[in-house]
Amino acid sequence: MEEKMMIIDPHVHMTSRTTDDYEAMAAAGVVAIIEPSFWLGQPRTQVGSFQDYYSSLVGWEPFRASQFGIHHYCTIGLNSKEANNEALAEQVIELLPLYVHKENVVAIGEIGYDDQTPAEDKYFRMQLELAKELNIPVQIHTPHRDKKSGTLKSMEVCLEHGLDPGMVVIDHNNEETVKDVLDRGFWAAFTIYPKTKMGNERMVEVVRNFGSDRIIVDSSADWGVSDPLAVPKTASLMLKRGIAKSDVVKTCYQNALDIFGKNGKMKESDWLNPQGINQTKLYNDNSVLRGQEPKVDVDKIV
Repeated sequence: MEEKMMIIDPHVHMTSRTTDDYEAMAAAGVVAIIEPSFWLGQPRTQVGSFQDYYSSLVGWEPFRASQFGIHHYCTIGLNSKEANNEALAEQVIELLPLYVHKENVVAIGEIGYDDQTPAEDKYFRMQLELAKELNIPVQIHTPHRDKKSGTLKSMEVCLEHGLDPGMVVIDHNNEETVKDVLDRGFWAAFTIYPKTKMGNERMVEVVRNFGSDRIIVDSSADWGVSDPLAVPKTASLMLKRGIAKSDVVKTCYQNALDIFGKNGKMKESDWLNPQGINQTKLYNDNSVLRGQEPKVDVDKIV
């Protein structure tokens, strides 16, 4: 029996998902995930709600993931949609330095443009400067409207601020943007949404046409119609369609590790030498279990 391929989903919003998803992802070979900070479906109105949210990304959610054998990392930033509330945005920007040094924070993100407003531009640039100061990667959300122009503008602003393209992931690409992103030396990430945007059949052809260098597959699964198994499903489809296994490994595992591991917080040894699952553990007196028998990997716990 062939060994299961290890998978990294470098863009998934697990705060919006259930424990069933963690179990299914682990069973499908997902060993690590990266959860970008984003908006919650409706605008937040108080800076305290951002603070509690960021705290969950560096506290409760990594614990919850660990209870199912998955390593959780995150990116911290002010998302483009909520950057338009400038009074609140100013307060949120002041919060970021309190979180970017936490042990599971691997980048600034996801940041960028939504409607490409002056306010979005202002706070995008401020966060790029923070990333440059800290020398950590950046995860960029490209707009769903005016995708091409928004992607080009995002890269132009990064270069204007002196960022190394090799430290920047441009996400939510499609066939119209991928060449521009790769030609400029940035990382090109693709979100696989079921039945829309970049489906996994189209992703196969992207890898066939452009290769696997600096190309990353993610799910961006959240509170909407999305699939937390999009990355392992795409990996499986690529293999079935004749894409070389080495290219599948790069796009669904290694490339994400290479870019998001640059600040030294995300290491392959984290899951190659795991401590084991111990569901008897609590976080702030809270358990993921509701009366079930706890799973304990006695032979692996140190």
